[in-house]
Amino acid sequence: MADLGLCGLTASAAVDLLRKREIAPLDLVDAAIARIEAVDPVLNALPTRNFERAREAARSWAKPATEAMDAPGWLGGLPIAVKDFNDVGGLPTTYGSPIFRDNVAARSDVTVANLERHGAIPIAKSNVPEFAGANTFNPVFGATRNPWNTALTVGGSSGGSSAALASGMVWLATGNDLGGSLRIPASYCGIVGMRPSVGRVPRPESPLPFDPLWVEGPLGRCVADVALMLDAQSYGDIRDPLSFPPPAVPYAEAVRNPRRPKRVAYSANLGIGAVDAEVARICETAVRRFAEFGAQVDGAHPDFSGAVEAFQVLRANLMAATRGHLLEAHRARINEDILWNIEKGLQQDGVAIARAERLRGELCVRVAAFFGEYDLLACPTVAVPPFPVGQRFPTEIGGEKLQSYIDWMYLTFAWTLPGCPSMSIPVGLTADGRPVGLQLVGRVRGEHDLLGAARLLEGVLDLAGQVPRDPQDFSSAA
Repeated sequence: MADLGLCGLTASAAVDLLRKREIAPLDLVDAAIARIEAVDPVLNALPTRNFERAREAARSWAKPATEAMDAPGWLGGLPIAVKDFNDVGGLPTTYGSPIFRDNVAARSDVTVANLERHGAIPIAKSNVPEFAGANTFNPVFGATRNPWNTALTVGGSSGGSSAALASGMVWLATGNDLGGSLRIPASYCGIVGMRPSVGRVPRPESPLPFDPLWVEGPLGRCVADVALMLDAQSYGDIRDPLSFPPPAVPYAEAVRNPRRPKRVAYSANLGIGAVDAEVARICETAVRRFAEFGAQVDGAHPDFSGAVEAFQVLRANLMAATRGHLLEAHRARINEDILWNIEKGLQQDGVAIARAERLRGELCVRVAAFFGEYDLLACPTVAVPPFPVGQRFPTEIGGEKLQSYIDWMYLTFAWTLPGCPSMSIPVGLTADGRPVGLQLVGRVRGEHDLLGAARLLEGVLDLAGQVPRDPQDFSSAA
């Protein structure tokens, strides 16, 4: 791996240097620009650039008071990537759709503006699937490729953000998650992605402010970086009625002094689907290492009966509510998978929605009871390793045929329903070098314990140093 200089630092290390005034924000901005120009022509992770404004912001960054440097989540002029589902004032927000190709945001949204107040400098917008999905390609900017193997997908929908982190173009990146959009690309790119509890991070203003399915959250190269970013993101904002105040103890402290879990459960498939055998083996080998901290590791999981049905119905209802109005004028310009999802939502009746809500409620009760006995549950983040970038989505797992374009994401979307915090950390590679992530799940609003447990496992596995990396082209072997 090449010497990446400042780009090779973790976000925590870079912020520490900013705090000591050993480097300036402009040093990081210039290093990021040079790295983006060197590798992004291969990866296509950051198609919308904000270079000159980032330089201007870095030059004008005032020397902060000492107390500001010690505030939780202080970023001190650190460049970040912002997902193209979020608004950065003066830049396009396309959602990967030709319908919104010329949609320029008047101001930064709630999530981004808060990060800017903490000292983040948006240097680029990261590529996404069209509206939603877990393979990052769209008709506006094309496909994003995986730094580990440019013939492979980065997952999605936070795929551009994850590829930018894995290749050293930025130190932190924003993401959001409905059915796995923070966790799946983190797994596929060998980084760390966290879906926090609902309300932990205020979301942009929305026509559906009480919807509990989607959240904003952090992406980083290691657990400490994710904790740093979560501290910067956490606060209560009246524009998101589900949000709540930041914790009394910063999340960075959970990483510095992690609490050891006493009982850890592991399941390869949560009892509801097929999983690639090699992925399952890598993940089980990793989770067994919690025993080194004195934890009891059992094969167990809650009963996820009805989870697939509930998520499919509730996701379709959300898609219909947020995108259904586009059909009359723009039907021909919408991806066929998204079109199917919107129409499913428009066509399903109240009986189906009521049943889905009841199934979700029953699952929440079972999950709460489960976490009365276990501190943590681990399972693979994704049932299959990264697949070819030209393949829209997996259509089968282990010979088992799948019914829709999101069925293969069941290991992440099942945890969306009860609202538990969950995160993906890298735990190994397949025999042919594809990254595999382990999903760790904790109690609702249990981010402190979850981050601590993730840091303990990260420490014994010692895999965080595998990123950032130069892009590798194995297309002839894919």
